[in-house]
Amino acid sequence: MKRILVTGGAGFLGSHLCDRLIEDGNDVLCVDNFFTGSKANIAHLISHPYFELLRHDVTIPLFVETDRIFNLACPASPIHYQHDPVQTTKTSVHGAINMLGLAKRVKARIFQASTSEVYGDPEVHPQHESYWGKVNPIGPRACYDEGKRCAETLFFDYQRQHNLDIKVVRIFNTYGPRMHPNDGRVVSNFIVQALKGQNITIYGNGQQTRSFCYVDDLIDGFVRMMNSGPEVTGPINMGNPGEFTMLDLAEKVLSCVGGKSKLTFHPLPIDDPKQRQPDITLAKEKLGWRPQVTLEDGLKETVNYFRNALNV
Repeated sequence: MKRILVTGGAGFLGSHLCDRLIEDGNDVLCVDNFFTGSKANIAHLISHPYFELLRHDVTIPLFVETDRIFNLACPASPIHYQHDPVQTTKTSVHGAINMLGLAKRVKARIFQASTSEVYGDPEVHPQHESYWGKVNPIGPRACYDEGKRCAETLFFDYQRQHNLDIKVVRIFNTYGPRMHPNDGRVVSNFIVQALKGQNITIYGNGQQTRSFCYVDDLIDGFVRMMNSGPEVTGPINMGNPGEFTMLDLAEKVLSCVGGKSKLTFHPLPIDDPKQRQPDITLAKEKLGWRPQVTLEDGLKETVNYFRNALNV
């Protein structure tokens, strides 16, 4: 049994990770300030003898004993991270510094949940880990993009300077149960609008592409990465390389939900990437990992979750 700290543990990804870690027989400390996380996501774990919940903001140092740290704390959807962009940057940068300091003190292995947003609006397709990205450092998305890029810098500097045992994963679009219904991400947007009989909002001409990974696949990748040897530091891309346009996704959601929602077209948000697809060669080679859940199967589970959550 390992003592494992999960920051952002009451969020969409964090709560699924806590489930998996408990299932694997670990002692889990879930830390969250509940800005975007929800107690409902981890309510079923509260009575578990090896689960503990702590309300805490990672921008403030934390002094606990732990063997491993998963650092997932940070709002990840544009609506949420642009709500308080200064705090978003602080969460990524100060949060990384505080968790790295904790890992250094207790000699813990530490995992950073980075993002495909470090690639910005990419000029290389699909995106591989050696690509440095094309990011606007002063745009409205920069608080998240550059905050996560700086966090990666800190992780690798702590490794070089303090010989810290680090793991860095770059997450591509992930979806599944427990997504926030109002987080502005395309999968939850389309599903919620379709379930409510509203028109489906398409930005631009709908030809921009994304790759969608089901949450269970991603969490399996996290665990494989954390359990890999010390020579595997990353960054490693994790996502589903299947590429879909926004029109493709809308069609699949409407097919799954039914109803008579129509598509409406709106201007593209500033700095919205036109293409996003992971090269997962490294994940396959180093971790033996690849996604197993098809978009159709994952959407069914996600639609069922929202149908129950929204009571529609």
